[in-house]
Amino acid sequence: MVKQCSTVEEAVEEVARRTGKSRYEAAYELMLQVKAGRLAVESGADNFLAYILGPGGAWLWLITATTAAAVALVFLAQSPPLIYLRYILGAFFVLFLPGYSLVEALYPRGDELSPLERLALSIGLSLAVVPLIGLLLNYTPFGIRLGPIAASLAAFTTAVVLYATYRKYRIESLGSTCRAT
Repeated sequence: MVKQCSTVEEAVEEVARRTGKSRYEAAYELMLQVKAGRLAVESGADNFLAYILGPGGAWLWLITATTAAAVALVFLAQSPPLIYLRYILGAFFVLFLPGYSLVEALYPRGDELSPLERLALSIGLSLAVVPLIGLLLNYTPFGIRLGPIAASLAAFTTAVVLYATYRKYRIESLGSTCRAT
């Protein structure tokens, strides 16, 4: 059954009116339909730049900002209040972000893995990728020091997140038809 295209807000209002549910419940129901593949949503982005500057690129900016904050804290946090934030954000930066960006690049669709599988793969891949980056750094003139490690991890994470965002954009742009099955 093919339905006419509408905005997300119009679809939420229609489902809420038809079912008598709240707007929040209707939006949640529509999200479940999209994740299950029974409903397709158009991204509205005509090109990759518009996609990353729109809602589709929000996670890209979140990961990039977290990476930048972690690198800044590595180099700037020397006083006791900030050093604890440095430890927490640094552990997140090393033990989660590289693997998470790789998981998102390998599995860009939201329905391919459960959240628990994504979490486990993110930590596992981080534990595999970080030593490999360290091994590569060992054979460069920079060596294994704090600065080169932080810069390499930030560059790797940012590059892979950009690639993952491009893959997400391509998937959304290829499947951007209004349909209901």
